[in-house]
Amino acid sequence: MTRAALVLLAFLPLALAAQEKDPSPKKNQTKVVSSTRANMSSKSDDGSSTELETGTDFVSSLDTNAPQQPSAKPPQPPKPLDRPKLKIPGSMVGYIDNAVIGTQVRVRFDAAFHDNAPDRAEFFYAQCSCISGPGPNPVVADLNFQQLYMYAEYAPVKRFSFFADVPVRWIQPQSIAVPGTPPLTNEVGLSDVAAGFKLAALASSNQYLTFQFQAYFATGNASTGLGTNHYSAEPALLYYLRFSDRIALEAQVGDSHPIGGSSCPQPCNTNSTMMNPPLPNSQGFAGDVFFYGLGPSYVLYRGENVQIAPAIELVGWRELGGFVTDSATAKPLYQEAVSADRTNIVNLKVGARTMVGAHNSFYIGYGHQLTHAVWYKEIVRAEYRYTF
Repeated sequence: MTRAALVLLAFLPLALAAQEKDPSPKKNQTKVVSSTRANMSSKSDDGSSTELETGTDFVSSLDTNAPQQPSAKPPQPPKPLDRPKLKIPGSMVGYIDNAVIGTQVRVRFDAAFHDNAPDRAEFFYAQCSCISGPGPNPVVADLNFQQLYMYAEYAPVKRFSFFADVPVRWIQPQSIAVPGTPPLTNEVGLSDVAAGFKLAALASSNQYLTFQFQAYFATGNASTGLGTNHYSAEPALLYYLRFSDRIALEAQVGDSHPIGGSSCPQPCNTNSTMMNPPLPNSQGFAGDVFFYGLGPSYVLYRGENVQIAPAIELVGWRELGGFVTDSATAKPLYQEAVSADRTNIVNLKVGARTMVGAHNSFYIGYGHQLTHAVWYKEIVRAEYRYTF
């Protein structure tokens, strides 16, 4: 017993020393957690100590038996991005007036061929007897012409805009109806300037219903075939409907009403001949012209920056009064004016518009007569449009 007691007494100090060097796991974990909490704490703006949330997560990872702390804010699903509404691409046709209101500039060039009655109702130019020249005035039986239009439109708000259109005209008489009269010469110069406004009753990403009013001013020289010799007021309704991102339909209806103009039987100048038979003084040579049009378009090609949309248009006019010089019976001292009332003119137009980027647009089209009466038998149109 004595020897056993001595042995135990000898090993007792070694056991105590070993216990001090190897503490229990629980006490060690508590020290680590305390150290971690101390390191992950921070001070708020008012000086108070705030424990970071990562400290709790770190404790939980060390102690699997520790209760799970609920998250302060549950994760929120990402909000869907607000996609901008598709902007209406604008008119795709080339002859029907544009119902879409916006700020834009446009340059348009027309080349028309074989106008056999250019003074009909003074819609294109003044009556033939107003063309000056030595001796009896010639009556044009066939005329080619070109016009360059410079158009600008400004829209201060979505539903309203005002515009101006300045045309320059070239005319080339091809033949005259009266043998022995002096030859006609080509002419060039400013034609009748137009200005007006648009007001949209409907304006959305899919359709526009727009009232348009424009006035024509007698700025062209009527004595050389560059103007109509009168003012005109032209109200119209314009419509644009987009069925899908590729198919659209455009339409117009309106009336061109003359104000003033040539009267009969009074001569227009000292060289002109009297109309035979005389026309009542209450009637002028000019007359109202009712016009209409319908044109669908289809975006055939759509690239990253380029779109190509063919279009077909049916455009018509109906004379509601006025007169026209009858070239078939014209003689040096005898120019008969016949009524232009109820004359119908219908043209078919085909073309394509190319959209480049978000602002640039090009149109090329061709028109042909469908009726016996014409403003021209054929027409070619080229146009550039920049939309702001």
